[in-house]
Amino acid sequence: MIVKPYELNKIKGDLKFFLFYGKNEGLKNQHIQQLLEKNDNNNIVKYDEKEILENEDIFFESILSNSLFENEKSIVINRTSDKIYEIVINLIERNIDGIKIIINANVLEKKSKLRKLFEKEKKLACIPTYTDTNEILSGLAITFFKKIKISISKKNINLIVDKCSGDRLNLENELEKIKIYLTKKKSISSEEISKLINLSENHTFYELIDNCLAKNTNKTINILNDNNFSNEDCIIILRTFLLKAKKILGLSIEYERNKDINKTINAAKTPIFWKEKDIVKTQLNKWKPDKIKELIYLINDIELQIKKNYNNSILLVTDFILDQGYTETSN
Repeated sequence: MIVKPYELNKIKGDLKFFLFYGKNEGLKNQHIQQLLEKNDNNNIVKYDEKEILENEDIFFESILSNSLFENEKSIVINRTSDKIYEIVINLIERNIDGIKIIINANVLEKKSKLRKLFEKEKKLACIPTYTDTNEILSGLAITFFKKIKISISKKNINLIVDKCSGDRLNLENELEKIKIYLTKKKSISSEEISKLINLSENHTFYELIDNCLAKNTNKTINILNDNNFSNEDCIIILRTFLLKAKKILGLSIEYERNKDINKTINAAKTPIFWKEKDIVKTQLNKWKPDKIKELIYLINDIELQIKKNYNNSILLVTDFILDQGYTETSN
């Protein structure tokens, strides 16, 4: 049956299958999180469709295992399509007790078998998510800047929103970059926003950080050589590096606890996309919690040095990245 997003809170507890589809990743994530709020993180397991298709027997074995869960469990299957249709039919027919299945798909056309199935059956919930209007995104952005006590004009709000393609996840990403950049500043100019937005379209600084943390020395050097980062870019890179290091620290602590790298990644509070999983695994194998803590301290120290000698920003950040990219930190 078709369920509108605002009707989710009215859904009875006996529904076990949910299909979310549409381009609005931010809205889908928000509503999926609502369904998961009652579950302990240990009772939530996330998969990508590709993982299940390649290891179908292992997937069914894991969800049927009583030892995997204690109470109600939620299975979230991301980046799905009609390729998983037969597996979903199998899950429905098995009617496994104590399991909630949440399927997260992108755009599904009207002819989609998966969409037709969930729209037709009353015991299945089909929740379409459509693009947010600029008015909705503007309201979210205004609330964000009020919360962090930053002064911003309507013109600059529009400048940010226009880049978000009607998706609140894109908006959240842009706002997070701006927040990283601002620190103690109380306002931001159109020029600064334009620069940040243009930088966000070029993912090379994310690739730079990921490859540095993975100790991919040659790739790290190539990215540094291919880009002419400015002093302003260096601040953003450094603060983004700090956020990434804190995320890896949390994963590293959990990995040391459970000794299962796949379980650690699948249970991550912020979903790790399938294409990122290999490099995150490499990072976890390279960095122990105590070394990550040292890295976080060093990042903060580099930023203090930059504040004292802003003109040397590029040299300081480049040397720091090369040092981390070269140094073996495992063991």
